[in-house]
Amino acid sequence: MKILVINGPNINFLGIREKTVYGAQDYDFLLNMIAQKGQQENCTIEVFQSNHEGAIIDRIQDSYYDGTEGIVINPGAYTHYSYAIRDALASITVPKVEIHISNIMEREDFRKVSVTAPVCDRQIYGEGLNGYLTAIDHVLAMHRAKGSV
Repeated sequence: MKILVINGPNINFLGIREKTVYGAQDYDFLLNMIAQKGQQENCTIEVFQSNHEGAIIDRIQDSYYDGTEGIVINPGAYTHYSYAIRDALASITVPKVEIHISNIMEREDFRKVSVTAPVCDRQIYGEGLNGYLTAIDHVLAMHRAKGSV
């Protein structure tokens, strides 16, 4: 199985930005954690990160053609206003899980609104970096439920 993990703006600054919110582990730690999960589950997990909305949309659209069977996405700030990313996600019919490191429901009001979550199968927040592992587990479970694995 091939899973695509997409990280939006500023996720590459883990360990640098707002450590009290996002933790002290850096982006390489997250990448290693996801790679280990892929090995554990015997699946291919590609991680893509961009601070640019168009690049994220292009990668979502490319996933339609490249054999991607599930998507985990942390759209970052685009969560709250990118209808373009929302529409790209809506075009892809594989299992999709939206992930947020912090508990967005306990933060500023604008963070509680996601325009992308309604086109995903599930939204996970507040689990720190472990939320990525939970999201991957959900993608795998949805894929298995379809009888594809």
